[in-house]
Amino acid sequence: QVQLVESGGGFRQPGESLTLSCVPSISFWRIDAVGWYREAPGKPREFVAEITDRGRTNYSDAVDYRFTFSRDPNKNAVWLQLNKLKPEDTGVYYCYARLGTTGSERRYWGQGTQVTVSS
Repeated sequence: QVQLVESGGGFRQPGESLTLSCVPSISFWRIDAVGWYREAPGKPREFVAEITDRGRTNYSDAVDYRFTFSRDPNKNAVWLQLNKLKPEDTGVYYCYARLGTTGSERRYWGQGTQVTVSS
């Protein structure tokens, strides 16, 4: 079983920044991709961003080019920097690890970390 530990959530005012981290329990080299979904109360989980073991990133259009995903294989950790935060960015952010590709995919989830953006 792959476990992921998220951290970095908290309170911010609109326009401020926040950095989330995710540390998987297995080597990053054994994972095809690590990413984030977020969930607001009463709404389904929404894709945020993903980074592959090759360093390629993919961002949701809803992010509006405000987020930056980075990795450090030596530390076996990834960071999602949230910039110019908006109230609609509020939600629980869940980190995931994806092993395999479409048709043979396995996905593991963290427990989530709360991000609240309010004035």
